[in-house]
Amino acid sequence: MAKKQRLSVYLDNDVLDALTAYAVRRGHSLSLVAEAGIASFLSPDAAERQEAVTAKRLDQLDRRLARIERDLGISIETLAIFVRFWLTTTPALPEPAAQAARAKASERYDAFVTALGRRLANGPKLRNEIPEDETPPE
Repeated sequence: MAKKQRLSVYLDNDVLDALTAYAVRRGHSLSLVAEAGIASFLSPDAAERQEAVTAKRLDQLDRRLARIERDLGISIETLAIFVRFWLTTTPALPEPAAQAARAKASERYDAFVTALGRRLANGPKLRNEIPEDETPPE
């Protein structure tokens, strides 16, 4: 084993606390963790490794954003189809029936919100029922 040289450094309390906590979690000495950190910092490929980590993270974010865009598109189309269907199939009610319907609306809305909450909590989700690679008809 190569002979090691002693080096004294001064660290802020926060940095020393973080170094100590990391060394304890990993079961290593402070010297080993500090040496590995300095070696990594001085490594010529440190920039490439950091770039690779950043690129991987950006790829993950890109995939998440694509799923969000897909889910939002599904939501918008679902709402549009429902509104069009509802408007074309629901006749206007005469006034006495309209008053009764308004009175019942709160109860029906509460039931809808309860059912929606149950579906969101337990699934299945509508987005999972639609294939990811669905191609629009031409």
